[in-house]
Amino acid sequence: MNHATVVRTITAATAATLLLAATPPAAATPARTAPAQSPASPPTDRPDIGDVQQAMEALAKTPGVVGAIGGAYVDGKPAGQGSAGSRLLDGKGGKIPPDSRFRIGSQSKQMVATVLLQLVEEGKLGLADKLGDLLPEVAADGLVERADEITVRQLIQHTSGIPDWFRKGSSTTPAFDVFDFTTYYRPIDIVKMTRGWPRTGEPGEKFSYSNTNYTLIGMIIEKLTGHTLADELKRRLFRPLGMTGTYQLTKPPQGIKGPHGHGYYPDSTGMLRDVHRFNASYGNGAGGVVSTTRDVSAFQRAFTRGKLLPPSLQQVLTQPQANGGGQQGAGLCGGTLKGAMPGGSAPGLTALTFASADGRRQFAISVTLNTADTRAVVLAMIKAVEAVLCPAT
Repeated sequence: MNHATVVRTITAATAATLLLAATPPAAATPARTAPAQSPASPPTDRPDIGDVQQAMEALAKTPGVVGAIGGAYVDGKPAGQGSAGSRLLDGKGGKIPPDSRFRIGSQSKQMVATVLLQLVEEGKLGLADKLGDLLPEVAADGLVERADEITVRQLIQHTSGIPDWFRKGSSTTPAFDVFDFTTYYRPIDIVKMTRGWPRTGEPGEKFSYSNTNYTLIGMIIEKLTGHTLADELKRRLFRPLGMTGTYQLTKPPQGIKGPHGHGYYPDSTGMLRDVHRFNASYGNGAGGVVSTTRDVSAFQRAFTRGKLLPPSLQQVLTQPQANGGGQQGAGLCGGTLKGAMPGGSAPGLTALTFASADGRRQFAISVTLNTADTRAVVLAMIKAVEAVLCPAT
């Protein structure tokens, strides 16, 4: 995996947010879902794992990083944790607890898409179904242009051509008020933000990352199931996989439960402001999950091992056009470490999780920031992955 490609993949996901909402459990769990941390016959050859604490200390020295935590897992069992930097700006607040919760950003999209694809498996909808048929309200008055042509597959794979509500055109700054922590916006209100913005391509023409795709997917899930997206994520993924520290935020002023790292973002004057209570409205399907290194690794292990979807539907998410080619590649550590590394960013944070192709190793990292530019931070995070998962190289 080329480092520059990974940086593009993860920084493209800056349109993600992350939220948290403890919701009551819904009914039965799909039979396909199995606990991710109990392999039937664990392999006896345990891969070498480097010093996670040392890797976090190196990562925390990167300009722009306030605090960093990481957790490595092999065959579903902890293989090392680390925490460096501080919980608050300027070295204040002590260290972030390594098992604390954090916003996972656009890593939420993989979870949300998994729920949607389970509904496809159950016959509730098809990959060729049209957005305009599923959500007539977004087709009305041209709210989403060409909604009658855009398919479910195109939404999942970011080939719909729908503009991204997080940024307008080629702008590098958010298109909304980052510091509005209290106003509740319905998902359809978020979609309305893009009314009249230029499309990024013809339906199905090319990959163009857009958070709006997943805001719409969240709306589809809620309409088809009659439950909140938070309920469906909990029922189908979080509870059966034992992700006890994970939930989805839905409305402000909900935030991250328990002690956690605080990220900072510059306002129009350049002053750094605490954004740890980022507006939960912006999450929905685009990036609404709060998790832990253990839990997000449990999801990645189950997904990689095919416990959540049949191969034909899992491929919808893993084939190159599903992510612009950024998550599959030659591998890290000189090509010896192969797998996927979904990531996500929002103002004040970046998070990623490496999952080896064989499903045995996962390494999750969360960093809180005091900068709007994450490029150097992402490169440092990738180096941390290599230091921990390929210590010999």
